[in-house]
Amino acid sequence: MDTIVYLKNMLRDKQVASFTPTSIFGIKKVCDKIDFRKKNVIIEYGPGTGVFTPYLLDNLTPDSTLILIERNVEFVNILQNSFRDPRLVIYHESAENVVALLARSGLKKADYIISGIPFSFLPHPLRNTIVKESAECLRPGGKFLSYQTFFQLDKFLKDYLERHFKKVKTEFCIRNAPPIRIFEAIK
Repeated sequence: MDTIVYLKNMLRDKQVASFTPTSIFGIKKVCDKIDFRKKNVIIEYGPGTGVFTPYLLDNLTPDSTLILIERNVEFVNILQNSFRDPRLVIYHESAENVVALLARSGLKKADYIISGIPFSFLPHPLRNTIVKESAECLRPGGKFLSYQTFFQLDKFLKDYLERHFKKVKTEFCIRNAPPIRIFEAIK
């Protein structure tokens, strides 16, 4: 069902990046970079129908917080109807407003940001704003974890990450349709 929902939304919303949700292999490869043993504040940009959400909620400590920021109203409705957890906050918003949304949640800093938004679809100023605001709201040592289609050029995301983060690493997950490139930017 998720593939049908994604495909339908991809045809209507030019900022939906994929025709299918991320695979469990992709989810685990991104989430391997998270220390789930401690209290965390995790923000996810573009959660879609919530393919990462069950994995994150299953692994988060009881005192952690998960903030989902989704701009597609149909996906927001699916998220609100699918997940009931006191650790979860869902915003129908844009990632560029992350600092204000974190403050609205009563929090000062995040430990991790996971992003599935398609940076190659965004105009230059918006790409820069999202990466800059993300770096601003992360704790020292915090991580921005983004997954993009494997063929994405550095100019769409990596170059921006290198401007705002101390260290940037990339790797690939070919066990996903389509294969993804994972960016790990450390503040």
